[in-house]
Amino acid sequence: QVQLVESGGGLVQAGDSVRLSCAISGHTFNRYAMGWFRQAPGKERELVAAITWSGDSTRYADSVKGRFTISRDNAKNTMYLQMNSLKPEDTAVYYCAAGLSITQVTTGPGYWGQGTRVTVSS
Repeated sequence: QVQLVESGGGLVQAGDSVRLSCAISGHTFNRYAMGWFRQAPGKERELVAAITWSGDSTRYADSVKGRFTISRDNAKNTMYLQMNSLKPEDTAVYYCAAGLSITQVTTGPGYWGQGTRVTVSS
């Protein structure tokens, strides 16, 4: 059973930076593509970023391109989301996700974390 645990959320000011982490356990980390999703109040969950198992390819939502960076450290079984220049509209619960391919992650991940809340005040 794959388990994903996010950390790093909190309350920040607009313009600040935050790094989220997602630790995976229960299976071989480097077999999985990974991704970050978010769900803002009253909105549907949306893809933020995704990364292949090797880390050689990434995808980003247009709204975060140039501000957010997804990365992974397979030796530490951990994925990261570096979020810079945060805006109030980035306020959401951020979820870590895993799948057998980056396509699966972006269309229907097999595994989800419990989420970590990020609140950006203006």
